[in-house]
Amino acid sequence: MSLRTEPTPTTSPAPRPDKHDPTTLGFQTQSVHAGNEIDAGSGALRTPIVMANSYALPEDPSTLSWSGATPGLYTRNTGTNQQGLQQKLAVLEGGEDAVTLASGVAALHAVFFTLLKSGDHVVVANVTYEASYRLFTELLPEKYGIEATFVDATDLAAVRGAIRSSTRLIHIETVGNPTTAVTDVAAVATIAHEAGALLSIDNTFTPPPLFRPIEHGADLVVHSLTKYINGHGDAMGGAVIGGAALIRRIKLDAMVDVGGVISPFNAWLIMRGSVTLPLRIRQHCESALAIARLLEADPRVAFVAYPGLASHPQHAVALRQLSHGFGGVLAFAVAGDKATQNRFVANLRVITSAVSLGHDESLIVHVDNSGPRVAAYPAAFREFGHLRFSVGLEDTADLVADLVAALDATFSAAA
Repeated sequence: MSLRTEPTPTTSPAPRPDKHDPTTLGFQTQSVHAGNEIDAGSGALRTPIVMANSYALPEDPSTLSWSGATPGLYTRNTGTNQQGLQQKLAVLEGGEDAVTLASGVAALHAVFFTLLKSGDHVVVANVTYEASYRLFTELLPEKYGIEATFVDATDLAAVRGAIRSSTRLIHIETVGNPTTAVTDVAAVATIAHEAGALLSIDNTFTPPPLFRPIEHGADLVVHSLTKYINGHGDAMGGAVIGGAALIRRIKLDAMVDVGGVISPFNAWLIMRGSVTLPLRIRQHCESALAIARLLEADPRVAFVAYPGLASHPQHAVALRQLSHGFGGVLAFAVAGDKATQNRFVANLRVITSAVSLGHDESLIVHVDNSGPRVAAYPAAFREFGHLRFSVGLEDTADLVADLVAALDATFSAAA
């Protein structure tokens, strides 16, 4: 009698990691290698800063498009350092292509300028960056006749109800600046596409790997590279990532022929900073969650808004979308008036009073409860104003000690 031998199961081997093929790499490895090229002339392992504004032309340049977005012509058309950064950002966000510009606001404007025309309608989150707010309340309506409806983007019925036959774009933020409202991106993407509109998302607060909006249906993703992706507070830039056809339009219209191109040096700095993004964002998120919990438990704190807290109104959406952490920005206020908020900030010794976010150092800014945008904010923001706190890379214990000491000093002085 012969013994039957069962066939040995076979499985396809995992693809061999190759730094020249980012699809074979994990996110941290992509952050190191994507977009970088060994310099052919010097052998340098990192793409050097190419400060030239013009490049040598081929023997017959007659067929070149002077308004094209081709590298190797003129830096306004795409420079060497810009090209590498764009390649990296497309990989990290899961897009087909990217365009990098001089600032985050330049990137926002590039999307709106390229895609919208007179008579078009846009649905915009009512909690949004100040420049976006002014673009859609003043500049675009007054100069180009573009209409905008502001809605609570966390209310899907309100988003759907704002759609018109002329709606061409919905623009939201993954985590709203400054209230930290969290929008269900996949649901809004469905609403946009059913209406024949595009969805653009400002993802500055939640850079990859925290969230990739394209995977959830977004057409375009905007970043202020000045913030987390650079991470060191020393360079300005903006980016739009998405499908190749849309990005090509933005390159041709808003980069080449409006001219808001990023400088080679800033592109190089941001490329350098982006290498440590996965490590930095992990620390930002860990410290922010610990600090949010501490502040929420302190009776001297009037409120805390942070998506990682169970008390946050969109905590369930945040749990579903932000699988790698809840970001490094929180909003809160101490119990008291404007003078009390300012006194608290003045008592801080490690945390710096300054605008911006996503830097290596912790930054805090007091914003009072005045101005037209505040009407869309939660009641606590309207009552107390708020402190927008960008948690940095310092030891969590040092940040906690600084906050507690400032609370002690603020309220002992008031006693």
